Amino acid sequence: MELHARGLAAGLCLGAALLGQAYAADKPPVKIGVLTDMSGTYAGMGGPGSVAAAQLAIDDCLAAECKGMKIELVSADNQNKADVGAAKAREWFDRDGVTAIADLTNSAVALAVQGIAREKNKVVMFSGPATTALTNKECSPVGFHWMFDTYSQSAGGAKATVKAGGKSWYFITVDYAFGHSLEADTAKAVKALGGTVVGSVRHPLNAPDFASYLLQAQSSKAQVVALANGGQDTVNAVKQAREFGIVAGGQRLVSLLIFLSDLRALGLESAQGLSYVDGFYWDYDDATRQWSARFEKAFRGLKPTMTQAGVYSSVLHYLRAVAASGSTDGKVVADKMRALPIKDPIMRNASIRPDGRVIHDMYLYEVKKPSESKGGWDYSKLVATIPASEAFQPLADSTCPLVQK
Repeated sequence: MELHARGLAAGLCLGAALLGQAYAADKPPVKIGVLTDMSGTYAGMGGPGSVAAAQLAIDDCLAAECKGMKIELVSADNQNKADVGAAKAREWFDRDGVTAIADLTNSAVALAVQGIAREKNKVVMFSGPATTALTNKECSPVGFHWMFDTYSQSAGGAKATVKAGGKSWYFITVDYAFGHSLEADTAKAVKALGGTVVGSVRHPLNAPDFASYLLQAQSSKAQVVALANGGQDTVNAVKQAREFGIVAGGQRLVSLLIFLSDLRALGLESAQGLSYVDGFYWDYDDATRQWSARFEKAFRGLKPTMTQAGVYSSVLHYLRAVAASGSTDGKVVADKMRALPIKDPIMRNASIRPDGRVIHDMYLYEVKKPSESKGGWDYSKLVATIPASEAFQPLADSTCPLVQK
């Protein structure tokens, strides 16, 4: 009897192993590359945290739809340089067998990699860059803009600020594709709402000193000083704006793109009262809190930014599409990604449009006063929800060749 039981158990184990092998056999190996800013101005909002988020997505898919699949994760620093990012993307696609790239962080890098991915028929998913060109004239059938863009950041922020009396605007803008796009989209929204733009000034990426730019903003007498930059540039600009008395002098300071990592670097004393638009906040509901607790445990005790949350969402959806299609061919997987519903703890009311823009609800937040915070990561309070249908550029206005008019 004992020998029979052992034999039956061994047979069951062997059967399970063979079944697992057969289950995985129809699903090809996958290699995902996270191409991000590992040490520069955007490292806090993307960087190593994006790699950790991608690994969480892999773990979750392996426990479900991707069970038995071989999935490898690699990462590299794009150094916020388009040539560096492009060279790494080509190397990954041509030599290393990477099947998809995620994050990107920098708009100039993203635009360069978008063209290469289109040429190589490889899926690329943008969670960190903001330029709307990725889903307009530079769109791709295998490219997906996942979390936010300059339109989503400008629409809600401009509307709320103009409504509150901020009619005249002055921009302090980082001088490359991301900043140009963010300023242009916001200026368009401000003018459409009856406001005016009295001037702007541009600064280089990684600018340590904003004194001359802030003095020009002060002398403009604009009611709103808008920061069209991100990462450490935003942190430096906000800190120095407080020192120059921008807010104390009666001007309103608006950050058009700020991340949880930036708020942590600033502290509530410096950041209090800032209005900003976000696609993900860790304390939004039970689902975001539970996922953020997992991320925090996996990554240095830090809560995730919306870029890192977007990496998780995009990588998970990509893996589900590979599992469902049984292919890593770029077009096949991209078509399946568009067909599958997006279901995860990150985004609400999400779907993918023909131009590659992933639309979902966005949120207008305000940074709390120190007296309002319950401590720890309690930085912001929800002011309003911007529905998915309103948060992003209307499809009818897209210049993407994939969109049929």
